[in-house]
Amino acid sequence: MTVHSISAKRAARSAEARVADQDWRALTAELNAHGCAVMENLLTPDECAEIAALYPHEEHFRSHVVMARHGFGKGEYRYFRYSLPDLIEGLRTALYPRLAGVANDWNEKMGVALRYPADHAAFLKRCHAEGQTKPTPLLLQYGPGDFNCLHQDLYGALAFPLQVAILLSEPGEDFTGGEFVLTEQRPRMQSRAEVVPLRRGDAVIFAVHNRPVQGTKGHYRVNLRHGVSRLRSGRRHTVGIIFHDAK
Repeated sequence: MTVHSISAKRAARSAEARVADQDWRALTAELNAHGCAVMENLLTPDECAEIAALYPHEEHFRSHVVMARHGFGKGEYRYFRYSLPDLIEGLRTALYPRLAGVANDWNEKMGVALRYPADHAAFLKRCHAEGQTKPTPLLLQYGPGDFNCLHQDLYGALAFPLQVAILLSEPGEDFTGGEFVLTEQRPRMQSRAEVVPLRRGDAVIFAVHNRPVQGTKGHYRVNLRHGVSRLRSGRRHTVGIIFHDAK
């Protein structure tokens, strides 16, 4: 057994334990009510620093995006290459089954026939069969004046309807501004905005695209986008865990 395989197994066990420790009844209720929910202290400060420190090292990444070049905002991010860092891979694998039940419930309420398997590896096989083979977990970096325009992380025909972002920097110490923002557009109504307060190591689960809302005549579909407000000072790092792969 190699050192890497030992490390990977330890990371997987650690990820499974910390995910299992979350109050999933409360998180599911928050997701159903608001389209987002916060897992506090999912990562330790040391783990946050270790992941953020990967950013300058190109060998960990498959691509580098400067947002201003594409009209996405200001700032930059890098998509990880396979194999993912052990802890990120472990969290992606451990979080997926907890969220697949929510995703299937949402699709049923919205009248969407697609159902997601309970195992992430089985879902990735579906992605790869659709030609979506590129890993989507990413590491984002913002400096003063940077921001991320409202968007949706859809990378092909097959998309998992929930994703996770983990803040790696401490608000008020490492940076100011830079709040995580969600907007929700309901039919024939103005958009609703939600600012999600996060501390270093906290993770926000949120809807990628659509979610169901209970109306007087049953459930209807609402459209969500997410972004980051302007950074006033300092530097902000975030790791994003997206469960579908990209074309």
